Amino acid sequence: MELSPEQVAQFDRDGFLLFPNLFSEEEVDVLRRETDRVSKIDSEMVVREGEEEAVKIMFRLHEEAGETASPAFRAASRTNRVLRAAQQCLHDDDLYMHHSKLNMKAAIEGSAWMWHQDFHAWHLDGIAKPNMATMTVVLTEATPLNGCMYVLPGSHKEGRSDPRLDESTAYKLLVTKTSDMKDYMKRLPAPVPITGGAGTAAIFHCNLLHASGHNLSAEDRGQIFFCFHQCKNRPADLENPRPDYVRSRNWTPLTVGPEDGVIAAGRELAA
Repeated sequence: MELSPEQVAQFDRDGFLLFPNLFSEEEVDVLRRETDRVSKIDSEMVVREGEEEAVKIMFRLHEEAGETASPAFRAASRTNRVLRAAQQCLHDDDLYMHHSKLNMKAAIEGSAWMWHQDFHAWHLDGIAKPNMATMTVVLTEATPLNGCMYVLPGSHKEGRSDPRLDESTAYKLLVTKTSDMKDYMKRLPAPVPITGGAGTAAIFHCNLLHASGHNLSAEDRGQIFFCFHQCKNRPADLENPRPDYVRSRNWTPLTVGPEDGVIAAGRELAA
């Protein structure tokens, strides 16, 4: 997939692009089976919450080795549809994966993610410039009822806000202050829901404000995030860096893989 100049200009203006049906039903089926497999792993990279200890987040799915490594998700992150889009949006062909994660919203109990900018945390990882973008793919239909993600168009141009720490969920998060959010929402276009069937995707800027509500439906919802960063903008050395599953130390430039990589990985896993 090659983005048009108009699409790149739209990303620069709005901070996001939406891609209906970016992944096929067969590919989504492979990724769902991998989600089930990884969710059963006992690891610090699999975060749980709620009365039933439902999975909240799974990290580091994109690497070749490790407890949560997944050949199928690794292949998905390197398809032309994903990697090339990130290269064009960031105006740079040399990108690495800062981290990958799969966010789950369990039926009824899946908690909200408050309005935030990803660069709130990534700036503290030693990254100087907000030249980062995330491709997200929904693995189950995303609707307002089941807590779909919302984005605030153009908010990436406001720069990094002064955040506060939200400790209301199992995963602590730096979020935008309520007073700031009220101001942004009065001045900027209305929030846009990222909705669609399984396989729908969106790419968004690291300073774009985004949030998602509780999953009030009876079905679990899953969504993968591939977070890309310029190799030339790699993090500065820190005395006590976060673990490598949220702040990668693998700064090797990514190369585009085969378009049928997810299906091929699914066949190998089933063999």
